[in-house]
Amino acid sequence: MHGSGSGGEPAATAGSGVDHEFLALERELSVFLRRARANSGEMAREVHPDLEAAAYGLLVRLESAGRQRATDLAAYFGVGKATMSRQLRALESLGLVARETDPADGRASLVHLTDEGLARFRKVRDARRGRYARKLAGWDRDEVAELARLLHHFNERAGE
Repeated sequence: MHGSGSGGEPAATAGSGVDHEFLALERELSVFLRRARANSGEMAREVHPDLEAAAYGLLVRLESAGRQRATDLAAYFGVGKATMSRQLRALESLGLVARETDPADGRASLVHLTDEGLARFRKVRDARRGRYARKLAGWDRDEVAELARLLHHFNERAGE
């Protein structure tokens, strides 16, 4: 459905095929992603001073999904095997993750959080949730749930 944009402008620029809704989405996602990257860097350093920002997402995934093959992690995040291998080696060297033989395939290994990694991650995650709760204190819980649902839907589709 094409309605009016802000200020009474048509929803699409004549002849351009540009939907203002998608331009607005791109603008808001850009701000969101920029802030999320900065936030991930801060949280990564809280987990361990030598942890790079991109690795924080690996900790999130391992905590929520459990033991994973490196190839599955790479596919989930849409990165190459070499990138994933480098990030996992860094996490291993910090004592935050470990590998074990995959019982389903002795040639492969499963990556998991160590007790130390889990404890450090949960401490930072819980503090982060507290910050979210304060920032969204004026929101209705149904609005928070709807935002989470929409972001999940977007992430599911973005991975296709």
